[in-house]
Amino acid sequence: MTVSIFDEGGFAPCPTPFNLAAHVLAAGAATPDKIALSVVKPTGAQRWSYDRLIAAVRGTATGLLQHGLVPGDLVVMRLGNTVDFPVAYLGAIAAGVVPVPTSAQLTVPEVARIFDDLAPAAVLHDPAVACPDTEVPVIGLDTLQGWRDLPPVDYHMGDPERLAYVVYTSGTSGHPRAVAHAHRAIWARQMMMRDWYDLRASDRMLHAGAFNWTFTLGTGLMDPWTAGATAMIPADGTDPAQLPLLMKRNDVTLFAAAPGVYRKLLKFPLPPMPKLRHGLAAGEKLSDAIRGQWTAATSTPVFEAYGMSECSTFISSAPDRPTAPGALGRPQTGRRVAIVDDAGMAVPLGESGQIAVHRDDPGLMLGYLNAPDATAEKFRHNRYMTGDLGEMDQAGNIRYLGRSDDMMNAGGYRVSPLEVEAALSDAPGIHDLAVTDIAIKDGVRVIAAFYLAEAELDTDRLDTHARSRLAAYKCPRVWVRLDSLPRNANGKLIRAALRDHIL
Repeated sequence: MTVSIFDEGGFAPCPTPFNLAAHVLAAGAATPDKIALSVVKPTGAQRWSYDRLIAAVRGTATGLLQHGLVPGDLVVMRLGNTVDFPVAYLGAIAAGVVPVPTSAQLTVPEVARIFDDLAPAAVLHDPAVACPDTEVPVIGLDTLQGWRDLPPVDYHMGDPERLAYVVYTSGTSGHPRAVAHAHRAIWARQMMMRDWYDLRASDRMLHAGAFNWTFTLGTGLMDPWTAGATAMIPADGTDPAQLPLLMKRNDVTLFAAAPGVYRKLLKFPLPPMPKLRHGLAAGEKLSDAIRGQWTAATSTPVFEAYGMSECSTFISSAPDRPTAPGALGRPQTGRRVAIVDDAGMAVPLGESGQIAVHRDDPGLMLGYLNAPDATAEKFRHNRYMTGDLGEMDQAGNIRYLGRSDDMMNAGGYRVSPLEVEAALSDAPGIHDLAVTDIAIKDGVRVIAAFYLAEAELDTDRLDTHARSRLAAYKCPRVWVRLDSLPRNANGKLIRAALRDHIL
């Protein structure tokens, strides 16, 4: 019996001593006059050379140390969608201080819980961003910006296994966890630069996200800088409809965004973008419909990747690694990925199970900070259990089947909502749709489809369309028209919120 394990190709270990920020900025130091960052808008752009970026990062590191922080201290970042965010983030890491990037959209109570959870040594605060009254020392934006002109600090070099930064999970599982990552996490990103982006020093990558989103921070900024390429970010407040024009005007070669952004862009006519090689998508499952519409409109493919806060992206497709239809992609070369049962043991090829990654993966988290029990719960047989379901074929292609806790139970059958959504995505009159199971009485759950449309649609016609695509037990029993689908700040569907919908 062949089991679902992918273990193909080696990967060089992270060198030591090591510093994440030094690694990110090394290529740029060799091309100091090249544009590292361009904050683009229809009326122009704010540009940062590599020389200016590196000086700002290392000066910020000097300021943090002069302020009294020491390597290993935690600093919570309450900064807005500006260049201050990545400069402060890399500046902290350069000094050996541990940044905790947080979304500017968090509320005061949410931030207060983070302070209680971590007991940080300081908070970096833009007054425009919500922050509770606190005894934690506050470093204001004016002070932070003033540090950029200080003499450069020497990078704090050390064990690549030591703590570098902390990010929080989205909280879709109930309680956000503080995910602790080592300096070597950036070293592992070379696997995705090769087997997802096809990233080159000559590239000009536009990421549609905000500076203070971790997807943007990694894919949109640190990876292009590691390669010596040019990163581009839309100015705060840019209308998504303007992004294609910005891509054309700025000779963008790679475009990265969540699938929801692609969906928005396709509502408008797209201008020719002759320099664009391909798009990149992550954050949630990209539908085949959106992928096909984008390719038809731009003559460029979209390559998808799968990852999470705990391990960034480790399954993907790429120009020279096309994936099977309907699959997410294949594990990147050097990854050790398996499809496992609840005990953590690999299942046979073609069978469904949890997607798991080996605990020795260099991109995998150190663990959940201050939560040893939660950390231990996620590891079985030296594998990190993602909680996501998939199945693997003979070539290593992995088909995503949804979250294990998203799986629906309809009459005793387990059904993936993604399968139903894919089958119904082209239903006449429906603009967007999400599916989950809901309780209609004690012990009885049915599949419900929540859809966006110009007007209420005839349920008999919808039922007929569903039955033409799906087995009877997979068809929605309830159809609900909504004005909008519940999504978080990054555009990801909050499926649990649909279950609370009152019919």
